[in-house]
Amino acid sequence: MRVLVVDDDEDLRFSVVAALRSDGLAVDEAADLPAADEALFVTAYDCAVFDRGLPSGDALDYVRELRRSGRNVPVLFLTARDEVADRVDGFAAGGDDYLVKPFAAPELIARVRNLCRRSGGVRPTTTRVGDLEVDAARRQVRRAGVLLPLTAKEFALLELLAARPDEAVPRGELIEKCWDEMAEPNSNVVEVLVSQLRRKLGDPPLIHTVRGVGYRLAADPHAAPAG
Repeated sequence: MRVLVVDDDEDLRFSVVAALRSDGLAVDEAADLPAADEALFVTAYDCAVFDRGLPSGDALDYVRELRRSGRNVPVLFLTARDEVADRVDGFAAGGDDYLVKPFAAPELIARVRNLCRRSGGVRPTTTRVGDLEVDAARRQVRRAGVLLPLTAKEFALLELLAARPDEAVPRGELIEKCWDEMAEPNSNVVEVLVSQLRRKLGDPPLIHTVRGVGYRLAADPHAAPAG
């Protein structure tokens, strides 16, 4: 899941980005509306987090225009304005959620993840591939009933593969969804993470290489890949 955070307050933006990245999300950041507009034009985000009051304008007005142009990326507003009328204005402008400062990082993460799931349509919270169980709601993975200790980034990659079982997921898509703009596409970050996951998932292998494409999660290694 890839998220854009837009805030001119460098300290707050840093803390929000750090919190989301610590939970395995790929996060890009922008300090003003022009930079946000450019980022949203070139990247398909699962969620955008906007501080409402920006030097370059009210984010409400920007999101309103965003909706008029047909772009439907889920939006969470962060703001110090806690009046009911302010929240109503946020939803009326096309916002999907509204979080008042100060806020707790776990609540921010939960709200962002909820919007990210919404952007991909309705998905089951638990996916099973063979004896592997990926529980997106609890952020837990079990194999043959045994809880596996995965890092946030390992879970993020496995969650993406599990959302499309038996399908070949392109390496480029894994980079786009699981890493932010600082990732180098030609590096071996995907290969390293897949190798770590394979060791933790154990035998028989469930993550299979599709040469020239990427990887797929499948219980049967001999079945023809979908996609």
